[in-house]
This record gives sequence, structure tokens and C-alpha cells, in this order.
Amino acid sequence: MNHVLPHASSASDSPSKIAVITGGSRGIGAATAKLAAAQGYAVCISYRRHDAAAEQVCQTIRAAGGVCLAVRADVSSEADVIDLFDRCTEAFGTPTALVNNAGILETQMPLAQMSVERLQRILAVNVIGAFLCAREAVRRMPLSVGGKGGAIVNVSSRASCLGSPGEYVDYAASKGAIDTLTIGLSREVAADGVRVNAVRPGVIHTDIHAAGGEPDRVERVKTGIPMQRGGAAEEVAQAILWLLSDAASYTTGSFIDVAGGR
Repeated sequence: MNHVLPHASSASDSPSKIAVITGGSRGIGAATAKLAAAQGYAVCISYRRHDAAAEQVCQTIRAAGGVCLAVRADVSSEADVIDLFDRCTEAFGTPTALVNNAGILETQMPLAQMSVERLQRILAVNVIGAFLCAREAVRRMPLSVGGKGGAIVNVSSRASCLGSPGEYVDYAASKGAIDTLTIGLSREVAADGVRVNAVRPGVIHTDIHAAGGEPDRVERVKTGIPMQRGGAAEEVAQAILWLLSDAASYTTGSFIDVAGGR
């Protein structure tokens, strides 16, 4: 059953900038939520399991004077996604920004060993989930339906270009779909006040690597990165917030690789 975490703050008046950030309890999503709030957004984060982590993100935002709502939602569920956007709208008003960040990967292995159940899980969350969230955003944001316009940033991956052979070909393929979504949707809604762009993070210090069975993966692969280090979630968040901002007002259907030159 979906629920809003207790004591979620709401804005005293309708804010002008309202962001839905999926997968906002940890990693890139949490860093983006905190930075968005610091830049004046009312923030609605979704999370799937980690109640305490989601509440900690909201507490950090509130302590700094911002407003944050945390909603448990499985982005692969249409009902959950609709509920997420409805709750955000009820609390703050019509969203003006979506960061399509929620995503999963599973244990490293070559394609020959992957089960159909694994492939279905990866595609359900990473592809269908992103499409559902983008769909709900463009049902609300466009000027033609009474929205304020807005911006969508999809969190893709450099894996979409590199393929992740022997590790996560399924994850890489799911992010290739996100790249295509970015291009196609940007052209659908460009004339209606909505911009759609993507960031493609490279090897970033988050706990997603532990989910793949190698918590220290960044250390192993960093010598193959031209900058000789992994990135920080906050560095990705900076790129996301630029794409959401008015500074990127003539940018749509574009990509920023945040990957240390890889």
C-alpha cells in the first residue's frame, strides 16, 4: 500500500518550482533532491523500500528550510506512478520538473546466463517505469493542458553507449531505451513548453555497485577512466539541475555525459 512518510512537509503557498524525483532516497536521486531543494524546488521523492533513508533525505531538506514529500512507489506499477503524481499535485501543485532516476541492476553476468525473470525485472523498472513517469509528467506539464510547462531529465548511463559486456548488458540496453525516449519525447512536447534531456553518468560512487555484487567496482575500473577516478553523486546532480534550470532554456533532446571522459 502506498503511503506518504509521516510528518512530510507541505508548502504554505503554492511553490513555482515543483520537482518529482524518482528513486530519491539514495545515491544520485538523494543528491539531486537536496540540491533541487536548495535551489528553491518543492521536492517530492519516490522510493521503493528504504523508508528510513527517504525520511532522512526529507529531514535534511527541511532542516535547511526546504519542503519535501516522500512517497513509497514502485515505478513499474502504473497505479503507484499515478498516485505519486497525484500526491505531489495535492501537496504542492502541478509538477514543473521530473527527474526520472529510479533504476535497478542485478548481479554481474554475461547474457548467456540471464534468466527471463531477470530481464523482465530490469525492463519493468528501468524502461516501463521511466515511460510511465514521463507519461504522467506530460499529461500535466504542457501549457495546452493548463500546466506551467517544465523540464524532464532522464537519468541514463554511459552504459547505453558502451554496452557493459560481461556485466550488465540488460541494464545497458534498458538505458539505451531511455536515450530513445529522451529524443522522441523531446520532439513531441517541445512546442508545448516542456523540455526533455538526459544525463549519462559513468562510474559513480553509489551503492548500486553492491547490488551488482561488487561494492568496490569503482576502484577496480577507475584506471580505465581518463580522469582516473569515479564520480560523486553530487556531480551528476549538478548536471541534472542545470538541465532543469532556465539556463538550459534552449536545450532539449540533448545529453550530458558525466563520466570523467569515459
